[in-house]
Amino acid sequence: MSENKLSNFEFAEAFKRRTKAFALRVIKLCQALPYKPETQVIGKQLLRSATAVAANYRAACRARSGAEFVAKIGVVLEEADESLFWLEILEEAEIVAGTRLVDLKREADELTAILTKIRKSAAVKKQLSNSQTL
Repeated sequence: MSENKLSNFEFAEAFKRRTKAFALRVIKLCQALPYKPETQVIGKQLLRSATAVAANYRAACRARSGAEFVAKIGVVLEEADESLFWLEILEEAEIVAGTRLVDLKREADELTAILTKIRKSAAVKKQLSNSQTL
């Protein structure tokens, strides 16, 4: 294995930290949102989806089978993409300046891309293991 390549365990642990850091950054953003009814609704949706990314990734790492892992990663992917949606809404509704959201939006986009790759790879592995057992 090359020096730069992480083991599956090392990657999972690093990604757990990364998704948790994303959730914590979103919590800080939500704490700073103006107290208006529409902003609170959007903030709660963002808070729910961003924290679900971290919590559900952690749960996926405890999956009991390949099928369960693929299903749980699918949920994590949906939550990451939803988080990006709510960040875009905050910007486009002019609730938060786009310049304040650049890094969070980039992180949500990167998490979504990584999770898409994880899901595709896990689905291929699951399919290969299923075909080998036939």
